[in-house]
Amino acid sequence: MPPVALTIAGSDPGGAAGIQADLKTFHAFAVYGASVVTALTAQDTTAVHAIADVDPSFVGAQLDAVLGDLPVAAAKTGMLGRAAVVEVVSARLAAHPVPHLVVDPVLIATGGQRLTDAAAVEVVRRTLLPLATLVTPNLLEAAALTGRPVRDLAEMRDAARALVDLGVRAALVTGGHLAGPPVDVLFAGGALRELEGPRIGEGPAHGTGCTLSAAITAGLAAELSLTDAIDRARRYVRRALESAPALGRGRRPLNHLVNPDGG
Repeated sequence: MPPVALTIAGSDPGGAAGIQADLKTFHAFAVYGASVVTALTAQDTTAVHAIADVDPSFVGAQLDAVLGDLPVAAAKTGMLGRAAVVEVVSARLAAHPVPHLVVDPVLIATGGQRLTDAAAVEVVRRTLLPLATLVTPNLLEAAALTGRPVRDLAEMRDAARALVDLGVRAALVTGGHLAGPPVDVLFAGGALRELEGPRIGEGPAHGTGCTLSAAITAGLAAELSLTDAIDRARRYVRRALESAPALGRGRRPLNHLVNPDGG
């Protein structure tokens, strides 16, 4: 029986981000993937062109179906869109707890489009973060969640601590948008870790945040420790970036076909 992981996120018809990226990542980690769709997007590698929200009651119906039938070992959230959807997701996960929840607070697309309304950010802070094992914001998302600027390594450390103060058990603030070499900051168990890595390729890629959080979720579903799940996920993303295919006219999609453990 493979472990089961659930993604609760928006759909990317181009396959580089959202539930499509999450499911491909789960498969790469030999984890059975289930999905709950929160929004439909018309997007490609260049931009998000349109968004159609899924009715919150139907999001709840999807969650009832999956959580009532499958032994979900870990779940992740991505694009939730509206405050009413966040409330439904939080209520269902509170009523049917999963062993691990990873919150990827998808707020603003790399191209600058807002993907989650401002009212939803407060609901994420108040209802979703206290249920979560880990939150994985980038610099802009960490700033929105904490209400403070997050522009450099010192501010990333402060933001990680502030996020844990909101109730989440651990915070991984990702530094792909830093000037110079990227550094991720992990605050877990009262300790800070700075996770360095090379900058790979020229220009931004598409779907790195979704893929990283999905890979961590897959590791947690397979009963890895949080630290091991994060380390393995970062190696997977690095390999997926190194072999990113030259598809589309915009940001490079990742190669989700790579082996998480190399080879």
